[in-house]
Amino acid sequence: MNFEQILQQIVNWLTTEGLRILLGLIVLFILFKVINIVCRKIAKSLNKRNMDKALSGVVLTTSRKALKILAFICFLGYIGIETTSIAAAIVSIGVAIGAALQGSLSNIAGGVLILTTRPFKIGDYIVIEANDEEGTVENIELFYTYITTNDNRVIIVPNSVASSNTVINYSLKENRRVDMVFQVAYENDFEKAKQIILDCARDTGYMLEDPAPFVGVTAHGASSVDISARLWCKNADYWNLKFAMMEKVKKAFDENGISIPYQQIDVHIANK
Repeated sequence: MNFEQILQQIVNWLTTEGLRILLGLIVLFILFKVINIVCRKIAKSLNKRNMDKALSGVVLTTSRKALKILAFICFLGYIGIETTSIAAAIVSIGVAIGAALQGSLSNIAGGVLILTTRPFKIGDYIVIEANDEEGTVENIELFYTYITTNDNRVIIVPNSVASSNTVINYSLKENRRVDMVFQVAYENDFEKAKQIILDCARDTGYMLEDPAPFVGVTAHGASSVDISARLWCKNADYWNLKFAMMEKVKKAFDENGISIPYQQIDVHIANK
């Protein structure tokens, strides 16, 4: 076979199979671009409708990848590659991966359960009792849930754990109750102390009048009268109200001669 014959075969291939592959690649590139654009438009539409960000993110990511894989398989069929064997290989690989990643599959099942039942969503403040971790949900993926703590640590929780254990969600309700206990000495006027606590709560600007606040004696301790305060506030104001109360009540007690007892030990030495 001489050089002219080789050149002629190359030209023939370029004008037939080569042209088919080139056209297929161009169409595949356009399809990928169209898929990305359509998914972005759908994402914007879902955001405007206030759909859950975690659910929409997972659905769109999975759909985008599935459509691209389907487009690539169509491309292989267009250029003449047998796709039946490829599909069988993909199924076999999927079975093998599934057998090797049984723990990961439980995470996927947990992720699907979280995204469909929605015990919590992005932005909620939660506590997972299994590992006593708490923080704000930053992202929910198929395998893991990402939680950011108050000190800016990121906790990556497997979805199998998050979906199968007790989760306390502090963000589901609009209002939240702050429970506090203040101790005053027996010789102090506890009625006056109760009024001071209630006045301090109103003075913070965070307490709600409805539901009505409760301030009352709840225990007679060994060295103190325990006065409990159960105050309602907006969910976002929980810590503001609690910290403000700690400061204001201490200052008000000092100004009004209300003493806060502390543990004391009397030691008696016997003379022998």
